[in-house]
Amino acid sequence: MIRRCPHSPLRDTGWLIGWRITFGGEGWDGALPTLVEDADSQVFVALYDVTDGDEQSLDQWESAGSGLYQKIRLRVATLEGQPSAWVYVLNDFEGGRPSARTLGLLADAAEAAGAPDDYVKELRSRDCASGW
Repeated sequence: MIRRCPHSPLRDTGWLIGWRITFGGEGWDGALPTLVEDADSQVFVALYDVTDGDEQSLDQWESAGSGLYQKIRLRVATLEGQPSAWVYVLNDFEGGRPSARTLGLLADAAEAAGAPDDYVKELRSRDCASGW
């Protein structure tokens, strides 16, 4: 986030209850990360106070204007309450394997934000495409 949104500080962390991380579509190095509803799951997230300029930059990076991802607002369970936050959800099929690089980036970010060890371990142990 620091590279894509350098003016947007970390505000909090929490959980998206009833959602899970999965992968789909086809990126340049494997399936792309996304979220899908799943009543039995939860996703650890970091919340940022995103400036207008950084939001535009992030939308461009995530190709939100092209229809690859759509932005939706979800409630996040935090120790301070349940603020709403924007998330990017892939407009494509679920399936495929992410690259080891993508899984590493997700796990490193979760770990840096303070995700529980078992959550980070599960991310790192997922099946991935060879390469990187």
